[in-house]
Amino acid sequence: MKCLIIAAGEGSRLSKSGVLKPVIPLLGLSLIERVILTAKKAGLTDFYVVIGYNSEELKRHLNRFCKRRNIKITYIINEEWEKGNGLSVLKAKKHLNANFILLMADHIFNESILTRLKDEEIANGEVMLAVDYNIDTNRFVDIDDVTKVLVEDKKILDTGKNIKKYNAYDTGIFHCSPAIFSAIEESLHNDDSSLSGGIMVLATNGKAKTFDIKDDYWIDVDDEKVLKKAENKLLDTLKKTSDGPVSRYFNRPISTRISKYLVKTNITPNLISFSSFILCCIGAFFFFLGGYINLVIGAILAQVSSVIDGCDGEIARLKFQATEFGGWFDAVLDRYADAFLLFGLTYYVYFQNGSFVVLFIGFLSIIGTFMNSYTADKYDGLMKRRLEPRKYYFRIGRDMRILIIFLGSLLNQPLLILVVIALLTNVENIRRIVVLYENR
Repeated sequence: MKCLIIAAGEGSRLSKSGVLKPVIPLLGLSLIERVILTAKKAGLTDFYVVIGYNSEELKRHLNRFCKRRNIKITYIINEEWEKGNGLSVLKAKKHLNANFILLMADHIFNESILTRLKDEEIANGEVMLAVDYNIDTNRFVDIDDVTKVLVEDKKILDTGKNIKKYNAYDTGIFHCSPAIFSAIEESLHNDDSSLSGGIMVLATNGKAKTFDIKDDYWIDVDDEKVLKKAENKLLDTLKKTSDGPVSRYFNRPISTRISKYLVKTNITPNLISFSSFILCCIGAFFFFLGGYINLVIGAILAQVSSVIDGCDGEIARLKFQATEFGGWFDAVLDRYADAFLLFGLTYYVYFQNGSFVVLFIGFLSIIGTFMNSYTADKYDGLMKRRLEPRKYYFRIGRDMRILIIFLGSLLNQPLLILVVIALLTNVENIRRIVVLYENR
């Protein structure tokens, strides 16, 4: 399926000192790059972009982007960009002779909207608009500028920015048949060059259907205030259901603030993973040196490493750089780092009293940690697919283990750290076995 993106307007409300609106940055990517990569993640690969205002500058920007991301874009020129956006859609008529997705260059959204919408069936002559029924709770909408929609039985009865009666918002995400072009042409005869005018022509004939986005987010980034809200929303989406309590309430709030700045650089997620690993290894090295001060320094470095370890995934998701290798590489480095930390801590305690029991407890903490990480994949997957998270989802993960090391070191209780980690990890592993067995 082809994807048509409208990027012809000036966008004067958000232009910064003459900067094109579609290329204004949002957490490491321009608005239009974020739209294209979201569509690509949803499964679209054939892109057509309608350009008009300052078209050469926008083309240069997109050409650099295409080269970096190996994406092909066909440009369509709209010299009448100052008129309604319906004309921009109409300019693509000769390029699109089958159903296609229509997007706006300044609307960011959850890719799940598009993933579901593109699989919806529409008949010849129909258009389907993704609508938001959360008109009382959507805090991203400028009520004076948003396009409103009156829907009944999943069909559009009326749409426009100034209609009085409405029950949904137009998200700017469409699944179109080529009938949209003849509808816009008919609307032009009535001196209406807007896309909404074309939609109303189809709605009059009962051919404009709607698709409920439910609780997924979408944001029309139209001014500085909404741009800031969009940034905060994207950072908020970095939270994961698999986050343990330490990650959720301590690590993640800090790591997202770090990622907010790292995302503007060329630092890659894999480099962040490796940096976190090295920092953790340095912390383990301090354990081998002995002494309370070195114990505390090592624990602090381990905790800082734990926070930074969240940044690699956050950067990958924000910049659409997530790969299977990256996830695997991060997991491998984490296991090595865990082993070095616990071995260093075991050596620290053993050097103090020389008891064989210490070595045994250290072994239990290391093997418990490894099995804790190994069983997490199957257990987390079951939580998402079949079980009630609130009932079963108690998680002892790496975030909690390192916090235990950090707090125990501050209290100068290294042996207690090993005992607690050995007990917690192995008891948790047994609990997971029971849960998975009961739900086999």
